[in-house]
This record gives sequence, C-alpha cells and structure tokens, in this order.
Amino acid sequence: AAAGGAGAAAALWSEVNRCGQNGDFARALKSVNKILQISKDDVTALQCKVVCLIQNGNFKEALGVINTHTKVLTSDIIAFEKAYCEYRLNRIENALKTIQSASQQTDKLKELYGQVLYRLERYDECLAAYRDLIRNSQDEYEEERKTNLSAVVAAQSTWEKVMPEDLGLREATYELCYNSACALIGQGKLNEAMKKLQKAEELCRLSLSEDSDVTEEDIEAELAIIHGQMAYIMQLQGRTEDALQLYNQIIKLKPTDVGLLAVIANNIITINKDQNVFDSKKKVKLTNAEGVEHKLSKKQLQAIEFNKALLAMYTNQADQCRKLSASLQSQSPEHLLPVLIQAAQLCREKQHAKAIVLLQDFADQHPASAAEIKLTMAQLKIAQGSVTKACMILRSIEELQHKPGMVSALVTMYSHEEDIDSAIEVFAQAIQWYQQFQARTNDGCCVFQPKSPVHLLLIREAANFKLKHGRKKEAISDLEELWKQNPKDVHTLAQLISAYSLVDPEKAKVLSKHLPSSDTLSLKVDVDALENSHGATYVRKKASKLTGDNQQKEQGQGEVKKKKKKKKGKLPKNYDPKVTPDPERWLPMRERSYYRGRKKGKKKDQVGKGTQGSTTAGSSELDASRTASSPPTSPRPGSAAAVSATSNVIPPRHQKPAGAPATKKKQQQKKKKGTKGGW
Repeated sequence: AAAGGAGAAAALWSEVNRCGQNGDFARALKSVNKILQISKDDVTALQCKVVCLIQNGNFKEALGVINTHTKVLTSDIIAFEKAYCEYRLNRIENALKTIQSASQQTDKLKELYGQVLYRLERYDECLAAYRDLIRNSQDEYEEERKTNLSAVVAAQSTWEKVMPEDLGLREATYELCYNSACALIGQGKLNEAMKKLQKAEELCRLSLSEDSDVTEEDIEAELAIIHGQMAYIMQLQGRTEDALQLYNQIIKLKPTDVGLLAVIANNIITINKDQNVFDSKKKVKLTNAEGVEHKLSKKQLQAIEFNKALLAMYTNQADQCRKLSASLQSQSPEHLLPVLIQAAQLCREKQHAKAIVLLQDFADQHPASAAEIKLTMAQLKIAQGSVTKACMILRSIEELQHKPGMVSALVTMYSHEEDIDSAIEVFAQAIQWYQQFQARTNDGCCVFQPKSPVHLLLIREAANFKLKHGRKKEAISDLEELWKQNPKDVHTLAQLISAYSLVDPEKAKVLSKHLPSSDTLSLKVDVDALENSHGATYVRKKASKLTGDNQQKEQGQGEVKKKKKKKKGKLPKNYDPKVTPDPERWLPMRERSYYRGRKKGKKKDQVGKGTQGSTTAGSSELDASRTASSPPTSPRPGSAAAVSATSNVIPPRHQKPAGAPATKKKQQQKKKKGTKGGW
C-alpha cells in the first residue's frame, strides 16, 4: 500500500511539474491538493500550492495557507511569497515588516522592497534600493529596474520638489521618456516635458505596432496615460479648451486604470470650477471608484478630497461641505485649505463674523500659517467695509510689514480712509526696518554703505506721498537722504528746494546753487531735422490752426506756402446771371413763402367738400366762362425771355427748360384723344 501511495505521489509530482512548465496552474493546483491529501504537512507541496494560488490571483487564499501552516512554512522558506501577497492585498506596512524580518535578503525580496518603499512614498530609501539592485545584478530585468528608478526620480521632482539628478539613463523606451517628462513637469519645464511626451508617444506606437496581435484600440489604451499628461501640461499653460477636449477623449476610451480616470475627472472639475457643476457632479463619481486610493499618491487623494468639498460648496450642499472639510482638517490639522473652505462656506451663509473667529482660532493654533490666514481675514473685513480694521490685521503680520506690496496696500487703504498720518507711519516703520537690517548686516561698521534699492524706493515713495498731501516739512528729511545717496539726482534736488522754499528760503537759495547751469542742460538737437520730421510738421500745422494769423506769419517768414486751388462751383444749366437768385433757394420747397401746395388734383380735391348745397371758396374757378379769358398758367413756348422779374419768378435753380410746357401740353392732348370736340 505504501509503495502504491509513493507511486501515486510521484505521478502527481510529474503532473505538477508538467503543468507548471505549461503555465496551467489551475490544473497543477488540483494535483498539489491530491498530494497534500496523502501528506498534509509536505513543505514542498504547501509551497507549490501557495505559488499556484498566487499565479491564479488568489492572494488572500494563498496568505491564508501561509498563516495556517506557520510551523511548517517558516519565514525563511516563504518570506517572499507572504510579503508579495500582502503587497498585492494593499497591506503595505505588513509587507514591509515581513521583508525586514526575513533572515536572508534575496534579490527577489530586494525587488519587492523597492516596490514597497515606493508605495509608502519613502523615495530616498527607494532610490538607494534600486541603485543597489542595478549595481549588483545582471539579468533580463535590468530595463525594468531602470524604469522604476526613473519613476522614483520623477516622484521626487513632482511631490517633494527635489531637483532630479541626471541618472544617465538612455531613453530608449517610452516608459523612460514618460518618466523623464514627469520629472520636467515637477521642475516647471513644461515645453521640454511636452516634447518628451511626444517622443514617448512615437516610441509607444512604434513598439506596439511591431506586435501583430495588438490592435489600434490597444495602442490608444496604452497611450491614454501619455495623452492625460499632455492635457495636464496644456491646462498648466492656460490652454483649458484643448486640455478639456483631450481629457474627454480619454474618458470616451474607457480605460481600465481607475487611477488615471480619477485624475482626469479631478482635473476636469478644476477647469469647470463654479461653472458647469452638473458635469462636475458626474465626473466626481469617477473619483469614488473602487481601488482608487491604492493607485494614487497621498497628495493626489488629498487634492481630490479638497475639490469634492469645494464642489459641495458650489452646489449649495452646506452640510456635505462642512463634513468633508472637517474630515480633511482631522487628517491634516496643519493644512490651510480645510479651514479656508469652512470660512468660505460661512461667508456664503452671510456669517462673516463666525468665519473671522474660525480663522483667528486657526492662526492662534498654527503660528506658521498665521500670515496667510490674516490676509484672508483682512479680505473679509474689506468686504464688510471695515477698512481700518483690515489695516490693523495687515499691520499685525510682522514678516510682511516691510514688503513693498504690503506698504503699498496699507498706504492706499489709509488714503482711501483719509488717514494720512497712519499712512506716513506705515512708511516710517518700513524704512526703519531696512535701516535696522542694514545695521545688522554691517556689524557695527561705521563705513558708509549704500542703501538697498527697495529701501531707497520706500524713501522716495514716502517723500512723494508727503509732498502730494502738503507735508513738505516732513518730506525734507527723506529728500535729503535721497540726495545724499545720489547728489547728481536733479529731480530730487528740485523737490528739496521746493520743500525748503516754504520752510527756509535761505536754505533753498543755497541748494539752488547746486542746480546745473542752463548751458549744461542744453541738448545738441538738429532743429531743422526735428521740424522737418513727420510728427513735428503735423504738430506745427495743428498749432497754426489754433494760433492767430500774426503768429502764423512770424513763424512762416521766408516760407513759400502753396495755395490750394479752389474748384469752381457747378451752376445750373438754365442759370441766368441777369436774374437775382432766390434768397430762399436753400430752404426746402415746403418751407418757402411762395409755396402754394401741390397743383395736381387740386380741383378734384375741392369738389364735393362742405355741407350739401353750399358753395366753396373756389367755386369761381369752376366757372367755364371765366377760364377762356384767364391767362395761361404757364408761359407759351419761346416766351420765357419776356417774363418780368417779379416776386413770383421761379429761381434759376428751378426754372424749367423752354420746351417743357409744350411737352406738358402734348401730354394733355394725348389724354383728350378720342373725345368729341376740342378747344
């Protein structure tokens, strides 16, 4: 019976070996289980079972087998398999402990150790581990190790803002090009990074197209992460429309990488901001996919949570916003953004006082972040109209008191409140700070030291401010200091003389001797060339129009001016110089004194008007007996020259040609054609 069992076991081991070589680990697992039924504590069989489960992706079950048989499967035997299962189950801290507790550090454990350190974001240790591996190993996995090494350098540049060192890696693969581009993005070299990504895209297409089994869809899926990084660069460069278009193209491909989808969705939300919130609410679902927390770094996850809180605020979900921001604050108590989001939400609810109290409490608890918080508090005070209180908050930020930007803001705000004394005091404090700084720098040395450009700028602005507001006495000391620093500054000297003229005229006279003479101020200018220039000629012509004729004659002596020829006006064809022009010829016909209305249809319009049986004022015109002896209404042909120059004469502009009445008569005869009788 024992011989039969040994023979069966040997056959099963042969089956396991054959299946392992063929990669059929499911069938190999069945044979291993049969072996364990024969010998349940067989170390080799248990070890083979763990490997088969790992190859089939059953990491949890494999870890269960290891933990169940701890007496047989000691850490020396199964350390790598146990650590790998914990790593794949995202139990990173446990995996690190398992690796560190192993008695012998094999190459496999060192490889896994580097991966674990990368996931824990301990980049310095990870970099050292991969360098040691590359230095002490030579096999077919060298290219993968170099790729991982470049990924560590890119992560340091991106998340820790460390200047990456040149590793001397030959960028022969698209993975190395991609990691190099990420490192350049961390340094802010966006244009160079874009070129690297374009090169990575070319290399990726080239390498994948060599495989006949790879389809175009597979290539686009592999390129998705490269295109996502390109879109990110476009977004940083302000090309938001191009970035948004590329982001949406990647989402349409439906990549399987949940980390990539989460990052793209988050970036789209940042582009939308407070606009298109419905699209943002759809995209935020992609950031909640299962397993996202294991694919992204801590800073990426934190940024996504911040944007979720802001989106809740923009969509008027106050409770959700408070809940998310409170959770973020508990995770990162020293971080600014959670408390700023809470304050913004309170301001949206018109609770400015509570927002200021919240910010003040945070500033008291975290002095390192007090400056940023107080700037926000000052902004809230300005929004409430409390400019003076805002100035008090700003002046309490000691590390910013001497900055030109802060001085400018305070002076502007005090000037708005017409508090000139406080504005001058702000200048004085800033100038005093630079004087003390210079004294500390000189270490008590009495040798004259030139002042810094910022210091001189503040002194000059203080002097100009005092002069502008009539404080000339107070401006004298500042002007003297400036003149002392630069005795050749004529502008400062002129200001100083002007200030002394009101306080000490004698002193002003003494200082005026330092002004340069008029001879030294004369400039070598070619007057003729200047006057003949296009701009000067234009100005002179324009000025001559404004000045009188006398000045024009004085300036233009000896110059021959070209007179423009006036064009002769066009006269009417029937113009008669003997006839006096009508003084009302420029008025419209209806506004002239001799206008009698339209003659056409006049008789027709008057017939039938008035009450029945009554006679109209123009009834005499309807009498046929009178029409025969009445003179014609228009002159006969050829009689235009015999018309006397009376007040009813038609002006030359409106005289009709001599043949015009005949034409009209012919038209009337045409109308009477076919009637009985005639004239």
